[in-house]
Amino acid sequence: MSATPVLALRGISKRFGAVQALTDVDLEIHPGEVVALVGDNGAGKSTLVKTISGVHPIDEGAIEWEGETVRINRPNDAQELGVATVYQDLALCDNLDVVANLFLGSELRKASVLDEIAMEKRAKELLDTLSIRIPSVRIPVASLSGGQRQVVAIARALIGDPKVVILDEPTAALGVEQTAQVLDLVERLRERGHGVILISHNMADVRAVADKVAVLRLGRNNGVFDVASTSHEEIIAAITGATDNAVTRRQARTDTKEDAK
Repeated sequence: MSATPVLALRGISKRFGAVQALTDVDLEIHPGEVVALVGDNGAGKSTLVKTISGVHPIDEGAIEWEGETVRINRPNDAQELGVATVYQDLALCDNLDVVANLFLGSELRKASVLDEIAMEKRAKELLDTLSIRIPSVRIPVASLSGGQRQVVAIARALIGDPKVVILDEPTAALGVEQTAQVLDLVERLRERGHGVILISHNMADVRAVADKVAVLRLGRNNGVFDVASTSHEEIIAAITGATDNAVTRRQARTDTKEDAK
């Protein structure tokens, strides 16, 4: 794994009027690493993702891309850097086939005419590389299962060859077999060297594919945990705030006084 993160957030803060959505949030994503972003509802996960993808410009802090400070003020800025986001609603066109959905907005042309042959060939190559099983790339997306639709949405995000892929609740509302298909794809993204940010409420899914778990609570960092060496209970405690109580605060004050002596 590269020592320099492909994406690093340093002290990110974001306010909406009187609401402080994010406060001094740090996050690092390395190539070939899956980082699960978890937290209770209202913890700031969606806001943080939207600052990375350019929907909400940050108020304070810095965003670094491959060690260099950058500004992401709009979605195009994020896409040009190499950030691809797959939102929970997928944003697929049911009446179009798989090829048309994969290249929607970035169609290949030849002499000002859509190059259907080139797009179909590239679509098949991409799906084969990711081991995605689709009956045909020419069938309407409406006829696909939930899991197949999800992997098509992820494959579309890879058309521009991004370095960081953000997946917003990719297994929500999927069955067991479809969830397994999506998790297999997440592992293949890691094998291809992509940095992956996985937002999920399902801790079984998180522990199955993530290398690290970054916990947000009330818009702040509440721990970054190595999946292999951290128990399920420790992560849940960080999410719910169970570690923040009168006893731990008293102990923290005692430790601070002793350090000052």
